[in-house]
Amino acid sequence: MREITVHVDGTPRPLTVDTRTSLLDALRERLGVTSPKKGCDHGQCGACTVLSGGRRVLSCLTLAVTQDGARVVTAEGLAAHGPGGDGHGDDGRGGDGLHPVQRAFIDRDAFQCGYCTPGQVVSAAGMLDEFARGWPSAVTDGTRPPRLDHAEVAERMSGNLCRCAAYAAIVPAVQQAAAASSGTASSGAAASSSTAAPGTGAAR
Repeated sequence: MREITVHVDGTPRPLTVDTRTSLLDALRERLGVTSPKKGCDHGQCGACTVLSGGRRVLSCLTLAVTQDGARVVTAEGLAAHGPGGDGHGDDGRGGDGLHPVQRAFIDRDAFQCGYCTPGQVVSAAGMLDEFARGWPSAVTDGTRPPRLDHAEVAERMSGNLCRCAAYAAIVPAVQQAAAASSGTASSGAAASSSTAAPGTGAAR
């Protein structure tokens, strides 16, 4: 057993874990953070995606003991602590408490059952940060300035599966979030204050 402290969505969370415990199980079963979902438990579906140190990681394949001292962001803390967020989230200091990706998913109706949505929005936020940093993908054309066209978004989000096949709306949602984050376009109709952010873990 090991004693560790993981900073989850801005809050230090000390706990004692078996060295074999995955970050996903530590979050869900030990800390009650249920927005990361257990889908395949083999790193193939992306439903468990979180950010660790700003990087996308599959929490089902990440040992919790490796995250001692790490700053982990889930869909619940994306607006306040994720890349591209407003830094305050849903604390009454302005805005609607949503990350641009969450807002875009609502605007575009980019989910159906919602089980994969937490992983989708976290992955999209991390991916947009990677794109902003100039990281290429397998389909990036090095002969021209990169742009988030359909092929680029689909490739960069290929690790996140949607069994409801909402991809036709997910890709435009990611593109909308990219435009909103860069300030080149509005993010569309704002969600009402009573609308829950997609992927905040209401369903276990």
